[in-house]
Amino acid sequence: MRIGELAARAGVSVRSLRYYEEQGLLTSARSASGQRHYTEGQVERVGFLQRMYAAGLSSRTIAELLPCVDSPSEATSDAALERMAEERERLSEHIEDLIRTREALDILMATNRAHREGLKPAVAR
Repeated sequence: MRIGELAARAGVSVRSLRYYEEQGLLTSARSASGQRHYTEGQVERVGFLQRMYAAGLSSRTIAELLPCVDSPSEATSDAALERMAEERERLSEHIEDLIRTREALDILMATNRAHREGLKPAVAR
């Protein structure tokens, strides 16, 4: 199938498919005229890539995990699980940072409210 059909069937843009190819996440055969052609299995592959992106993984990390899909073995499975655990830890640390940032903002908002309360005229209090 051609790139437009794959994009429609997988629910992604043609631009996304080209990006996946640039990153080495998706491959295509080329016709004599240079048009990309994909196999039926590429529809599922694109869905898998979309799930990986939805999980917050970067193209580089996804590329590191693909051997588990392309050449399944205990070793590639273990390596993928370890890499995903690292990503989960990174996300957990980021969440903790965001919580601290939100708490700091809450303090600033409370300070602003108190300051604003002090600005009201004595009659209005």
